[in-house]
Amino acid sequence: MTNTNYAVFVDLENTGGKAETFNSVIETVKIKGDILLGRAYGYSDRFTQLKESLLSNTFYVTPSIKFGNSQKNNMDIQLVIDALETAYTNHLIDCFCIVSGDSDYTPLVAKLKSMGKFVLGISRSAVASKVFISACSEFIFLEAVSQTKKKKKEEERSDETDNTLESLVPVVEKILDEHADADGELYASEMKKTLTRLRPDFDERNFGVSSFGKLLQAVKKHGAAIELFTEDSALKVCLTSDEETPNRYNQVTRENYINVFKQELETFKSSGFDSVNPSIIKASVQKIYPDFDERNLGFKRFSDLMRQLENSGVVRIELSEAGTMLVRIL
Repeated sequence: MTNTNYAVFVDLENTGGKAETFNSVIETVKIKGDILLGRAYGYSDRFTQLKESLLSNTFYVTPSIKFGNSQKNNMDIQLVIDALETAYTNHLIDCFCIVSGDSDYTPLVAKLKSMGKFVLGISRSAVASKVFISACSEFIFLEAVSQTKKKKKEEERSDETDNTLESLVPVVEKILDEHADADGELYASEMKKTLTRLRPDFDERNFGVSSFGKLLQAVKKHGAAIELFTEDSALKVCLTSDEETPNRYNQVTRENYINVFKQELETFKSSGFDSVNPSIIKASVQKIYPDFDERNLGFKRFSDLMRQLENSGVVRIELSEAGTMLVRIL
């Protein structure tokens, strides 16, 4: 598998200033490749909780110095200048990640792509421009990479649990979900390389085993939905298919769907997202309930289900600046 090297440019306003959200962005990019350069724009005292993450990921920081009404434009221009300078001078970097949904960055994306660069865009759905989304090589909504319920539970534990087998379960599953090949498989060696990018101090011996293969076996016993097999003398790993775990999930029914969505919406809100694109909400529910289909609940479209939640006082339907539907969580 070819290595990819990223430069990451973050508009801190777009992340909402939460350390959990910023770390989720970094984790998502590290699963895809190595981060050789990171720059964050608009830093101020309100982002102090990001200090550890910024320093540990060796980010350069451009502070926010208020002067008149042009500060936002100044930050945007600086990001463009830095990205182009990197593209022209650092030939090790073949991928760029821009954490912002501003359509003003579309010409930058076009230029980077014309130079043969891969451009990953990440942004809140509430501010993501359709033009910017379409211009990127790949685009991910920030809500989709934000904290999951499993991660929230991990955060409530002490730091000492970072080296437990339980803490590896969601990480291993996420790597497979995002990094496996077209057949859903990944070489164990690539899995270990990705884990090391995410946790530079990673060593299977810290978990009481002598090899990475034994570690994966132990992670599986602790609840990871994975399978291990050998192909051409090389160890590979894949996610367990849904058919092999038919009783793993409950069902969304007409009786419980409001509570199901309330729980998912609360997860987004606790991660700092007040407004969410409905497609992100649906994808989040389907990760837990793979058989979910709004038509089974009597709704022709997912938007009809959202309207019903609005009538129940759970959400409020709004339109973004781009005219797309947003769900504001009440």
